[in-house]
Amino acid sequence: MTTTTARAEGSAPELLGSLAADRATGALTTRYGVLYLSAGHVVHVESGYSPDLGDLLTRSGAVTPDGWWEAVEYAGAGHRVGRRLIDSGRLTTGALELFHLGALFDAAYFALAPDGSAPRFRAGVAHWFGAVRPVPVDSVLRESRRRRDLLHRIWPDPAVDTVPLTRLPAADPAGLPPRRGRTLALVDGARTAAQIASALACRTFHTLVELRRLAADGLVTPAPPPAVADVPAGPTDAHGGAWDEPDTALLRRLLDALEAL
Repeated sequence: MTTTTARAEGSAPELLGSLAADRATGALTTRYGVLYLSAGHVVHVESGYSPDLGDLLTRSGAVTPDGWWEAVEYAGAGHRVGRRLIDSGRLTTGALELFHLGALFDAAYFALAPDGSAPRFRAGVAHWFGAVRPVPVDSVLRESRRRRDLLHRIWPDPAVDTVPLTRLPAADPAGLPPRRGRTLALVDGARTAAQIASALACRTFHTLVELRRLAADGLVTPAPPPAVADVPAGPTDAHGGAWDEPDTALLRRLLDALEAL
């Protein structure tokens, strides 16, 4: 399959709306992520600032790491990894849709962040995972705006979402709500929100809400950049955080709304 790559004027949300109207298929790349479309609907989104679907599935225990990689190796070339997970009995259709929808909206929040750069569209490109439940572009844009507005009301500095964070001297998990306390416990001057969410096996947006609340309470702040000689050889990977149940009620409401469109 041949692909056509083009840069476009305007923001990513504006271009995404045009691609939806044209029922386009392909990948829209922004500074912070990639949105995959099929016939004008969003079918997958990736961002380096949000744990990917495989990370969420395996760290939550919904799928074993061996089961995940078997599905990727067996069905990735055919863009049918999701179908393989269902057909092999590793996940039910409903469970996969809930996890996929949560990961899609989490990554879209970053992929659609204003950055001033020109997005790039590659026509005909498909993601190796395959489509699960195509989401209308209007729903993705609306949910991203809602999240951005909510987080801004909690704490207006978006740097909290992407840079390593450190605790302030008075920070103490004692007395905080359980999820917020577990989040604060993983703030160490090196981890970003995405790494904290991954360690907790928690959806990124929930982690961003807690981190912005911690910032508003004067408990965390962006860490100073390391000196060149102190840059670590690689990212620190943390295991062992408690698992936060995903907000299945919210995701089910989103699914119901999508089915009603």
